[in-house]
Amino acid sequence: MSNQTAMINRYKWYETLAIYAGIALFLIFILCPFVEGFLVSLKPLSRLFSSPYRFWPENGSFDAYVTMWDSVPGFARYVFNSLFISTVATAIVLVLVVPAAYAFARFEFMGRGPLLAAFLAVNMFSGAVLLIPLFRLMRSLGVLNTYASMIIPGVAFLIPTAIWLLRTYMVRIPKELEEAAYVDGAGRFYTFRRVILPLAMPGITVVAITTFIGAYAQQFIFALTFNSKTEYMPLPIGLFSYFGRQEVIWNELMAASFVGIAPAMIVIFFLQRYLVSGLTAGAVK
Repeated sequence: MSNQTAMINRYKWYETLAIYAGIALFLIFILCPFVEGFLVSLKPLSRLFSSPYRFWPENGSFDAYVTMWDSVPGFARYVFNSLFISTVATAIVLVLVVPAAYAFARFEFMGRGPLLAAFLAVNMFSGAVLLIPLFRLMRSLGVLNTYASMIIPGVAFLIPTAIWLLRTYMVRIPKELEEAAYVDGAGRFYTFRRVILPLAMPGITVVAITTFIGAYAQQFIFALTFNSKTEYMPLPIGLFSYFGRQEVIWNELMAASFVGIAPAMIVIFFLQRYLVSGLTAGAVK
């Protein structure tokens, strides 16, 4: 069999069938909760707990996607706050991480290895473990009940992963390109701006996407601890408004959840080709 044959064609038919069956089972396991949540958002509240339970909704409609805005008047503000916090956090992370990743990829300096190990160790700690010292820090900085109280700790937890991702990508950029620029008289900053940044753009895109999603997902615990003002609350806190004293408005809660995750889904949908190319670039010499 030729070496040019596609990898999938090197398997026998039953092995290929087993591979696709495994992938299908994995996707079903991952996607079923989302499908069920979407179907719940289409059902009337009175029929959510009917017996026998019906997976597919009868007389389903998108009414919950309309009425949810009336149930929680500040819902649009919650969505805006989440987008604002995630966008600002992503911008700050990129500004700090791009030059840092380049320094870790190209320069030899004292403590580089321990610093990288420390960045990796930070990811082993949950934000809940550090809530008390973080609260004291936010209070000393005078940023409680502001956007900064959620952006600052979010950035701190996102930077280590971003540095590791982007450093790994920058290491693959040939040093000969920089050396050729130096021979032509280019300075280090000019070389970084005109040679390294364009080549590292797929990796920077991957870091931007993963950072935005990470910032969008981690807002709950910081908002619950460092903020008590409604006007600064992000979406995860806003979803609690659908939990009443007597009942939970499940169909509107599911509808609000899907509206809330729509921005992240849109980002992934339109930038997925950059994400894939960035993750696979440099994998094959």
